[in-house]
Amino acid sequence: MNIAVIGTGYVGLVSGTCFSEMGNKVTCVDIDATKIENLNKGIIPIYEPGLEPMVLKNVESGNLFFNTNLGEALTDAEMVFIAVGTPMGDDGSADLQYVLAVAKSIGETMQKRLVVVDKSTVPIGTADKVQATIQKELDKRGVSMEFEVVSNPEFLKEGAAIQDFMKPDRVVIGAESTFAIEKMKQLYAPFSMSHERFIVMDVRSAEMTKYAANAMLATKISFMNEIANICEKVGADANQVRIGIGSDSRIGYGFIYPGCGYGGSCFPKDVKALKKIASKYHYDAKLITSVEEVNDAQKLVIANKVIKRFGENLKGLTFGLWGLAFKPGTDDMREAPSLYVIKELVKKGAKIQAYDPKAIEEAKDFYLKGFENVSYVNSKYEALENADAMILLTEWKEFRSPDFDEIKKQLKTPVIFDGRNQYNIFNLAEKGFEYYQIGK
Repeated sequence: MNIAVIGTGYVGLVSGTCFSEMGNKVTCVDIDATKIENLNKGIIPIYEPGLEPMVLKNVESGNLFFNTNLGEALTDAEMVFIAVGTPMGDDGSADLQYVLAVAKSIGETMQKRLVVVDKSTVPIGTADKVQATIQKELDKRGVSMEFEVVSNPEFLKEGAAIQDFMKPDRVVIGAESTFAIEKMKQLYAPFSMSHERFIVMDVRSAEMTKYAANAMLATKISFMNEIANICEKVGADANQVRIGIGSDSRIGYGFIYPGCGYGGSCFPKDVKALKKIASKYHYDAKLITSVEEVNDAQKLVIANKVIKRFGENLKGLTFGLWGLAFKPGTDDMREAPSLYVIKELVKKGAKIQAYDPKAIEEAKDFYLKGFENVSYVNSKYEALENADAMILLTEWKEFRSPDFDEIKKQLKTPVIFDGRNQYNIFNLAEKGFEYYQIGK
């Protein structure tokens, strides 16, 4: 099948590459000429395990192309995926300007029947706006051309996106026409041979499914963090409570690990957007609001523990920080807890020595660019040299079982603040550490 994918960000690049892996001819389009030039040179703009070799392989085999010209990409395309960003607006709603700009361009350039697929996370009713925008441009051209707009939300986890796409838990399709449904079935057949995993529904329900899924996962995280905070007050151990409730098959262990809050490109933005959608329809989403409020506070729990231990004035103190990315397996720092912790401690006068396997350049060039009193090092133990304490914020594999003798050797004082409860099984008090974690 010939496919065009508009947008070469996280969703677009992963989707286009995985479609090409199954033998489809895919052209990924972006208005960023530098990005397209780099992709044609084999330079991948994001870190995602397994993505780079798959891109290079399919470019070489002639299945994957990169272009800035939408008209050329649509010449032979049977389907076009809209996978551009929907950044959060000032009022918390998803900004549709890029989605609708792409829809306008499709209407201006399409030459034959197309299935237009919304892959971006978009508010309920966006497919109707895309449909109207394309039709308006066709009317301006004075041409009559069939097209269908489909909702096909993505459910990719950063750090495991290739695996998620190639072996999906489910493929959700929101469509009104039999033609579009059959096209989508053909496209996804190699990825999901089970009929139970190919779920067809109306368009608005598909749009809502994405928000509901992310809000549900965010709710589990905030719920467990709230329980952890209560545990700390009453003298219970949140880690043991997690095991106790997770053994219930109705609850399960997924997303109930106490920590320093969720971040990334999806949960914060989608929870806020869902709250805004509810408000638009005159519904007060109390639970969703609370999920967000708990998470906002949770990002500062570790910083508050540091301040409680060392005092309000942190001038002259240095902290070795492990982990900048919002989660392991990615270089994404959007809404990462590290940003909140670093800024709070630096505001109190502290210096930060930070290490992350993948996100240092992101921090330097974007999220903490020009930020004073933050330095970056090339290894985890180097980050601890002459530091007054260690702070863990991202649970990268290389951090899971460190040499605690080496940690103690590098630190001025053997103090660890564990924002992911990674080290609670190591009996660090017996090793001579002051150990602070979430929920105990």
